[in-house]
Amino acid sequence: MTVTTTKTETGLEVSPLPQGAREPRGNNDPRHQGGKQRQGQVRRDKRDVHGWVILDKPLGMTSTQAVAVAKRLFQAKRAGHAGTLDPLASGGLPIALGEATKTVPFVMDGRKRYRFTVAWGAERDTDDTEGRVTQTSDARPTAEQIRALLPQFTGNIEQTPPQYSAIKIQGERAYDLARDGETVPLVPRPVVIHELVLTEQPDNDHAVFEAECGKGTYVRALARDIGRLLGCYGHISSLRRTLVGPFAEADMIPLAELEALCDRAASGEGSLADALLPVETALDDIPALAVTRSDAARLHRGQAVLLRGRDAPHCNGTVYVTVSGRLLALAELSNGELIPKRVFNLSGLTANPVQKESH
Repeated sequence: MTVTTTKTETGLEVSPLPQGAREPRGNNDPRHQGGKQRQGQVRRDKRDVHGWVILDKPLGMTSTQAVAVAKRLFQAKRAGHAGTLDPLASGGLPIALGEATKTVPFVMDGRKRYRFTVAWGAERDTDDTEGRVTQTSDARPTAEQIRALLPQFTGNIEQTPPQYSAIKIQGERAYDLARDGETVPLVPRPVVIHELVLTEQPDNDHAVFEAECGKGTYVRALARDIGRLLGCYGHISSLRRTLVGPFAEADMIPLAELEALCDRAASGEGSLADALLPVETALDDIPALAVTRSDAARLHRGQAVLLRGRDAPHCNGTVYVTVSGRLLALAELSNGELIPKRVFNLSGLTANPVQKESH
């Protein structure tokens, strides 16, 4: 997992927590200061936990902090996230625990959906509320003017990344150059906007949109470019992510609810498994292939398996392999030969069967 404090495709800047925001426990926890435990404090051993937690991330928390909180609550050995969501944004942050980290790329490459508000009348150098105002206008667009423009931002389009972005320019991040006062030309790049709609105009100064887009899209750039074409300028004033790959709002769990569940589990009144989605949930778009126990044993050792007979699959490409309904491996299937690429070891805490059925 790469830890950054940058502008990301969500379009907002990672910044320190605002006053009063909640810090995750970790090295800043008084129980761990100086690298020593308090006298009488029992150290909790890390354990194997495998699955996805789809956190409804609150405002004021970085993705890195959110992962640290989830890792602590589950006492998990490994954790990561699929797609940074910054402090000024809320919504879906898929957190992968244990063997689920092997499936992160499949979520990262999936579609994302955002609900965001654009404030008209000012363009900022960061294209969000954190930046310096660079252009202003007294003009305000009508709903008809906005809707007439949206087809230009739908489908396969060229988009110039914001100056404050993680794009590399001769080995330097664009946001580092921007912070040093340098303005560098950024080359437009192709992105896909599957849907972009105006959903509400609460007042003359704001408009609410929903967008579903592919990997690498900058929502901040959408606000900037729409404002420029309308002649009124604009920047993102709020942002919520409602979909990441296969994970939608119905899968999200608020932080307070997750903490309460963990407290109940600690007292024997519940199970942390109730908060987990199965590892294979991230693989919804990939064909599943069931194999026999003997073939599973070979795949588990990293050996290829030749599938023959009338029941042999007739497809090629990436599949996820199961044995007795349990995830075994990610593999490549070519002309009946099944070659394991990533093998899963799901011993430990996993999602409850009820959770699998309800997803």
